[in-house]
Amino acid sequence: MRWIVIVCCLVIGAGVYLSTQPDEHASHDAMAVSAGITIPDLAGDAARGLDVFAANCVSCHGAHATGTDSGPSLVHIIYEPSHHGDGAFYAAVRNGVRQHHWPFGDMPPVPGVTDEETGFVIAYIRTLQRANGIN
Repeated sequence: MRWIVIVCCLVIGAGVYLSTQPDEHASHDAMAVSAGITIPDLAGDAARGLDVFAANCVSCHGAHATGTDSGPSLVHIIYEPSHHGDGAFYAAVRNGVRQHHWPFGDMPPVPGVTDEETGFVIAYIRTLQRANGIN
């Protein structure tokens, strides 16, 4: 009986883990969150980040960072601070990033965006993430 409980726990755990992993073969539309996120009130650095995001990131990452056919949603567990820390965002803006989680292709560097502005964008993204249960 004890073995049955252990096997059931392992099967359930594996199912939960796999359900939180991106499907490498899913369509871009399935990975782009178009609605249903909580948009919090923004102030300070997060509000400034919205402006920088709108000018430089929205064409690929969508309104409120919910993704498009050209780039993933940043309001996703993959981008939580423990998996993609702030340094990953700074590096992506400065240097671009090779495709590794999603089938959108490589992200090019974002010319003209300063580290200070990137910090504002990070504040904006982290505020959106927290409002949607991603800490």
